[in-house]
Amino acid sequence: MNSQPNGSQAPAQQPPHLALDAERRIEPASLGDIIQWFLDRDPRVGVVRHTRVEEVFQWKQRAAREAGEEVFEFARAEDRFAVGVMQALMRNQSEGELHDWIGQLLNALDDATRTNEEIARAYRLADGDSSRVAESEKIPTASGREVYLTCCWLEALCTAEVRVLGWLYQELYGRPFHPDNFTRA
Repeated sequence: MNSQPNGSQAPAQQPPHLALDAERRIEPASLGDIIQWFLDRDPRVGVVRHTRVEEVFQWKQRAAREAGEEVFEFARAEDRFAVGVMQALMRNQSEGELHDWIGQLLNALDDATRTNEEIARAYRLADGDSSRVAESEKIPTASGREVYLTCCWLEALCTAEVRVLGWLYQELYGRPFHPDNFTRA
């Protein structure tokens, strides 16, 4: 927070900086602060808290359980998002790996967005704050509903993860992420 002339605190305009220890490992508390900052202040990340997204997330977990998949139970969509950011950093510890991962997220986001646009147009699904689960009932097949709702979840999750991981990429490697700004030697 920044101090104002009257002594009050104004919200920070940028996320807090990422803290690294002596071995350049991420300090978990600073990562938590960054994730929280984005959830609280960036609407593209905070969308994972929206009731419409939460409903789709809960549907996704239930559908996976019913399909017999091993599912780690998360209480809320935002918890799943935060763990995903942490896992991405743990699994992608070099610049090239993180760059590739963010690129994969962008591709998944693009595919999910296009698929949802096509399905919404084909079945005249309502846009806006209406329930995606309720709207999916207009799709005549169970597999079509599953594709639509899975893509709804992927749109929200990938958007949020790309925003935070993009910031972390810049913090870690000193330059903004761009799909074409990394070449392997």
